[in-house]
Amino acid sequence: MSLPTSTPSAVRPHRTETYEPGAVIGDWRPEDDGFWRSTGHTVAQRNLWISIPALMLGFVVWQVWSVTVVKLNDVGFAFSKSQLFWLTAIPGITGGTFRILYTFIGPIVGERKFTAFSTLVLVGPMLWLGLALQDNGTPYWELALIAAVCGVGGANFASSMANIGFFFPKREKGSANGLNGGLGNLGVSVVQLVAPLVVTAAVLGPPAGGPQHDAKNDTDVWLQNGAFLWVPPLVVMTVLAWSLMNDLKVAAAPFSEQKVIFKRKHNWLMTWLYVGTFGSFIGFAAGLPLLIKDNFEAQGYQATTYAWIGPFIGALMRWAGGRLADQMGGARVTMLSFVGMAAALIVVIFALPSDGHQGGFWAFLTGFLVAFAFSGLGNGSTFRQIPVIFRDQHMRQAEGQGPEAQAAALKQSEMEAGAVTGFSSAIAAYGFFFIPAMFAATAVTTALWMFIGFYATCLAVCWWFYARTGAEAPS
Repeated sequence: MSLPTSTPSAVRPHRTETYEPGAVIGDWRPEDDGFWRSTGHTVAQRNLWISIPALMLGFVVWQVWSVTVVKLNDVGFAFSKSQLFWLTAIPGITGGTFRILYTFIGPIVGERKFTAFSTLVLVGPMLWLGLALQDNGTPYWELALIAAVCGVGGANFASSMANIGFFFPKREKGSANGLNGGLGNLGVSVVQLVAPLVVTAAVLGPPAGGPQHDAKNDTDVWLQNGAFLWVPPLVVMTVLAWSLMNDLKVAAAPFSEQKVIFKRKHNWLMTWLYVGTFGSFIGFAAGLPLLIKDNFEAQGYQATTYAWIGPFIGALMRWAGGRLADQMGGARVTMLSFVGMAAALIVVIFALPSDGHQGGFWAFLTGFLVAFAFSGLGNGSTFRQIPVIFRDQHMRQAEGQGPEAQAAALKQSEMEAGAVTGFSSAIAAYGFFFIPAMFAATAVTTALWMFIGFYATCLAVCWWFYARTGAEAPS
């Protein structure tokens, strides 16, 4: 019997494959313990630790407006409270929309190349923002357009998370996605902490331009520094992503194959849950600085001093959520996150100023910090649930059909899980827009009660489909 003239890439001898930085990898078997120990773990870790800072910078660009708006009127711009909230919200529209696009483009062109490209394009909005902030006569429409372009930074998350999931075995997906997403999410707190510091002095020198006068505090500030500061790191990470990451052939898939997720019920259910966790995290991060400014600045509390703490906690808890989900199951952790967020927001509601009462800042801040912590926990656990759900369902369908059918089922499950991860993150990103927009359009307490009602629906969905005894897809 003659041997086939070609061998599928999944079973090619190890010696024919290269795993060097920049290579396209065809033979990738993370579930094979021998391969994972000898080769896979090192390659996966290298890609993970390049992905994390690149993703972090994407979040920096996405969230730069949440701190920029706090100082606009102090240096001579004249915008209403509603207009400032809208500038904060607009990046959420483009971030969510481009996430949908990025979900499907990455596997088509290759994630290494796409990570480099999607990082490099963020240099443009940072340069544009830095120039526009130096003239307080810049029209509102131009600032709104810049905010929209900055939103593209948030789209990087969809392609990044889908990519990293392919590198790791099932038992480590939660921790790996938790690290990538959690430390990437730190970009929110990094920009909210660092930007207010660098705008207080000419730290970038004459090339960055002259100061603006902060009439409220009678001092000079350099608002453009909060944008220009990120240009060199973006260029560096572009080079590193191009040089050190890898493209996986197993992750490559045309849109014609990926679109099958729109027929999968669990795509829509997990998207609903992720809207509740990540949508809350990113929306609260965008809206909190102005909430502090509007409600408590008169009492001496500065938004730039406190706003970064919540996103920092939430980002770290994402990693904890993924790790905990690996140990006790994602659905249980996800349910815990919704209960915790609802309880925390009730504290926030009663701590806000109302009817002549000045409210309680520390109770308000504590409530939000707890909400951030539980949202981060849920962010990690939901992204552990997705690959488990799709893997288990496809492997059950292939049970008893032989090794080739099982290998095909595993590959299909990985492709669908990656696409669902990206798509759910895209829809959840609209929380960046809707939460600040709701704060601008209605009473803050009304909006918060609506969020609590939404968490109740998420809790019911998670329990019925994923957590209860006899659930359709235990995860």
